[in-house]
Amino acid sequence: MTTTSTSIAGMLTDRAASRPGLRLGTVDDQLRLDEALALAAGRAKRLLDSGVRPGEKVALVAPTSTDHLLTWMACVLAGAPVALVNPTYPSDLLEQMLGRLAPALVIGPDELAAARTSGTADPAGLPGTAAGPFDTVSYMHTSGTTGLPKFCVQTNEYFLRLARAMGAALELGPDDRVLAPLPLFHINPMGYGVLGALYAGADALTVEKFSASRFWPDVVEQGVTALVLHAPPVEILKRATTGEDAAGHRVRTMFYADGEFLKRFSVPAAVSGYGSTEAAGVTHLKRWRAEDHLPPDASRHGGPARTDIEWRLDGDGLIQVREREPGTLFGGYLTEDGVDPHRDADGWFDTGDFGRVDADGHLVFVERGSESIRVKGEFVPIPFVENHLASVPGLADFALWKRPGELVDDEVVLYAAADPLPYDEITEVVAHLPLFMRPVTIACVERIPRDAAAGKVQRRLLAEQEVIRWVELA
Repeated sequence: MTTTSTSIAGMLTDRAASRPGLRLGTVDDQLRLDEALALAAGRAKRLLDSGVRPGEKVALVAPTSTDHLLTWMACVLAGAPVALVNPTYPSDLLEQMLGRLAPALVIGPDELAAARTSGTADPAGLPGTAAGPFDTVSYMHTSGTTGLPKFCVQTNEYFLRLARAMGAALELGPDDRVLAPLPLFHINPMGYGVLGALYAGADALTVEKFSASRFWPDVVEQGVTALVLHAPPVEILKRATTGEDAAGHRVRTMFYADGEFLKRFSVPAAVSGYGSTEAAGVTHLKRWRAEDHLPPDASRHGGPARTDIEWRLDGDGLIQVREREPGTLFGGYLTEDGVDPHRDADGWFDTGDFGRVDADGHLVFVERGSESIRVKGEFVPIPFVENHLASVPGLADFALWKRPGELVDDEVVLYAAADPLPYDEITEVVAHLPLFMRPVTIACVERIPRDAAAGKVQRRLLAEQEVIRWVELA
């Protein structure tokens, strides 16, 4: 199913006209697309009447729900670029992030109900429907592994190209029902799942919160035919559910290629890929069949590049990408001085990731170049957590790092050179952090390895330090 629209708002109105009965929302709270669009248009008019002007930024800081999707659509229709923000971040981190974003309006959980109490309206004539392909439609933030999370500029063209590419890779059509059970402030569920489905004319479903026990019953009951997942939920489902739990499902394809998952749950095909919020959402895509006997690292095989992308590895193996068509990559990082495109003079974007080339000449992702910790699918903002710990008296020299978790995730480890160890004070401070940011243990060491010139912590040497004792944190 194609669209000639050059904006997300136009694509939504096209879909509502061509497939009004398309289902959108959480599995427990679904709406017809034509109903959802009318409600979103009513909310958009209320936003404009309240003083939000087209082009002004709006921050949506709320958990996933159908009303979250309606509010996002309303911002798109109003022509107000909407920043999708992780609502579990601590208030002081959110304050710093929103200070840089400078939105005209912040919409939190309490304001989501207005999506259904603002009445309905005709979306025709709303500012978003007249937006151009290179107008900013959204912002998504980075994980903040090397500092304050940065907002990435995303244009209409960026999302339309991403949705078309992912829909084609998954071979989506109007008969499909797509489930993306992940928080919508990530590119994976919003870009791959919701927009990929809507572009193809497929049903677009999500959940308020991922649950292994509910996953397969929802998939079976809803007749889901395509899944959009990533590593943590795949590993959780392999550990917590069985083939019998999935009996009767209709899933024929999925994003995130894992041979064991496909075999155990009888899924016939999967797609792997490489990309990031900055790098076009996804720049490389490879389709696998279950009978292909996927290698253990299938999920890292990006496969061939999209036709609108070119790529290369530098001398150290760092992945660099460049758009062949305008609007394919993100628009840049939002800064206090404007937008930083973050390309070199020739248009190359340095992803910061390492890769290699396989026998077919395709990209294989090796590892993130940046030092990072990932817990339950979230990247832990190391500087932010360390700034909190710096307030602990007696914790003079310390650093945050990781150890392998039980699944694919990491566990946060606090390395500390302190004697005596201020255990009670550390416990009190970390209790104010979100669960995924909290250290699970303290590694007491003689010294923290630092660069001799700048004094920067050499995190990758931390695991080599002799641990005097381990102290578990409750």
